[in-house]
Amino acid sequence: MTTDLSNSSRSGLGRWISRVFILVILLSGVGAGVYFLPDTLLSNEVVENLTYTVTRGPIKIAVTEQGTLESADNTEIKCKVRGRNTVTWVVESGTIVKAGDELVRLDTKVIEENLSLQKTNVFEATATLEETKTDTAQAQIAIDSFEEGRYTKGLKSREAAVKRAEINLQASQEKYEQYRQLFKRGRVSELELDGSGFTVTQAELQLKVAETSLDVYKRYTKAMDLEQLKGRLNAHKSKLSADEAGLQMDMARRARAETELANCVITAPKDGLVIYPTAAAWKDTPDVAEGVGVSHDQVLLIMPDLDQMQIEVGIHEAIVDRVKINLQANVKLPDRELQASVSEVATIAQPLGPWSGNVVKYDTVISLPKEEGLKPGMSAEVEIVLAEYEDVLYVPVSAILETEEGQFCWVEEPQAQPRRQRVILGESNDVYVIVEQGIKEGDQVILNPLEFMEQSAVADAGGYQGLGDTGMSYDEGNDASSETTVDE
Repeated sequence: MTTDLSNSSRSGLGRWISRVFILVILLSGVGAGVYFLPDTLLSNEVVENLTYTVTRGPIKIAVTEQGTLESADNTEIKCKVRGRNTVTWVVESGTIVKAGDELVRLDTKVIEENLSLQKTNVFEATATLEETKTDTAQAQIAIDSFEEGRYTKGLKSREAAVKRAEINLQASQEKYEQYRQLFKRGRVSELELDGSGFTVTQAELQLKVAETSLDVYKRYTKAMDLEQLKGRLNAHKSKLSADEAGLQMDMARRARAETELANCVITAPKDGLVIYPTAAAWKDTPDVAEGVGVSHDQVLLIMPDLDQMQIEVGIHEAIVDRVKINLQANVKLPDRELQASVSEVATIAQPLGPWSGNVVKYDTVISLPKEEGLKPGMSAEVEIVLAEYEDVLYVPVSAILETEEGQFCWVEEPQAQPRRQRVILGESNDVYVIVEQGIKEGDQVILNPLEFMEQSAVADAGGYQGLGDTGMSYDEGNDASSETTVDE
């Protein structure tokens, strides 16, 4: 960009210097008592209008954002110990490690106490299970012995009782018959005959009792005793299952405690670089350090794949629709520049937070080519090229004012005041804007239109009146015939 002092400005400067010189001479002739000039005469400053020559040529439209390098494929090292634990040692961020090297050590005091308790529980559950196995076996033996021994013995005893009662009844009946024959002969008394008859009745009752006992034993006692024994066996079997499950649970707790004790020492799963995870924006220290508490499944360390590096930047909502996958991106690193491309554009905006200033942005990922020396955390400036034009007119964005009436610039005129010119603009970048209509190549446009307008307002009360909320307001009484209109 070129900057020039216009001819009219130089001529105005010369006239102003001449007037001041003459005024000083006149005031010097008044006398030595005049020591200062009026403030109104000293308040008018020299205005130098910086200009730019409108050129035609190539221009690149791009958006530039700041970001940091990160890996597209990270191996996360997580805490596998349940609950909360304390870090007693951690490897330094940026260390190159080998597979199996120690990365983090956690406090083991509580876990060791828990492991000791679980071992004791396993021993007690084992003893209880063995007792229950013995009781179950005895209950099974009791059933077998009942069916094969105790029941048969009881049955035979009751059958023998019936047999004795039958023999006793038969003997009583035979004796009664003898007494009845003797009574007919008068050799025994009636009382003796009745006594013999009572003996028969008593024997019959004894037989009835023995037969009933045998019948009850066959029909009810066996079933009742057998069910009682089976119920005791089932109870022991249920307790056996419960004790086995309890032992398995205690053994699982012991194994888990042993695993957690082993997990208190975290080792590298592979060779590579180890870095700390990015801490929250409001934190001054990393999430992992000696003495810091960590929780289960928390990411403690990251092992990035340095062959797959990327940059994630936020693109403003006003232009995110123009950012497409595979667009070219120029990446400036502290020690080099890379050619990359857009690989991903988020469809959902970043969450707004107190640090965002209510600026809505969308995460955009720039994939970098494989190159040695790229490390996570390196600062980068990303320029995403939205469009490139080979032959267009463009001017600096500082030369354009957007007003209620439209977009304008001021064009220098030889030996005359600069002319306000309406323009139709195209795309722009951070420095230049494409002018589609309104000016031509070679025109000199003022780069400081705001200062020019303010000085014009002081010099010409009938001219421009200053800036409003949206830009400059133009006095309709001023001669606007010099303005070049743009074909709509």
